[in-house]
Amino acid sequence: MAQKKRTGLGRGLNALIEDAKPTKEVFSGVDELDISAISPNPFQPRTVFNEEALQELSTSIKEIGVVQPITVRAKEDKSGYELISGERRWRASKIAGLSKIPAYVREANTQGMLEMAIVENIQREDLDAMEVAISFQQLLDECKLTQEALADRVGKKRATVTNYLRLLKLPPEIQLGIRERKLSMGHAKAIMGADDNATQLMIFEQVLKYDFSVRKTEDVIREIKEGKVEVPQKKVQQSASEFDILKTQLSNFFKAKVDLKINNKGKGKIVIPFNNSNDLGDIIAILDKLEN
Repeated sequence: MAQKKRTGLGRGLNALIEDAKPTKEVFSGVDELDISAISPNPFQPRTVFNEEALQELSTSIKEIGVVQPITVRAKEDKSGYELISGERRWRASKIAGLSKIPAYVREANTQGMLEMAIVENIQREDLDAMEVAISFQQLLDECKLTQEALADRVGKKRATVTNYLRLLKLPPEIQLGIRERKLSMGHAKAIMGADDNATQLMIFEQVLKYDFSVRKTEDVIREIKEGKVEVPQKKVQQSASEFDILKTQLSNFFKAKVDLKINNKGKGKIVIPFNNSNDLGDIIAILDKLEN
């Protein structure tokens, strides 16, 4: 366990999630922790980290240090710490070669970690829409919240929460387009107005090909419903196969664009890409958890 050095700064995320408050003080200052003693948050909503942005942040950290402490909790077995928030700063600090990082250490159960990580990231408004949708679904499933309670918890209107959750019903091709920021939330909401996945996929292709605005996409949907536009049959496809769904699920699980290939005899391979040794370590950590 890393030795801790007090620096005497004030409290941080203490009041962020009411239900996650412990019965005693959660912050009394900032600790200097060994970076090697910290592992990623398994509930981290953000699944894609821009490598160029991390390098820029790393350069800044080399020059002026980590301005905003990360937030962690001690592992139950006392073997180290798990991140609650601040994974970009933690990753960039490792790239910068730091051995220690300033951190708030707080008590939090699994539900508290999940809620704090999601809310902290959503407040920054830099998650893509699919990451937000997956995060909302995690809160519903693992924290047993209603959509109304979830909306209150994250400070969003219930209709907004519902629209994000509806994204999870879109075909994987469209979900990937949202993840890669080829499609805006406005476009996605418009496409969800189509009655079936085949039409949704056709419109998605047209949006990318002709750079439709959100308004134009809404107009196309309306005209299709009114029978003014006939859906080209050659463009209509069946909804995504179980193979495509599995590939999307694996990509979300490993926080990487997983490539899944299979031949007619059922043989194939799964390829999990990584950009550096840190990413490889994260993948190994996930696999280790599956074995335990």
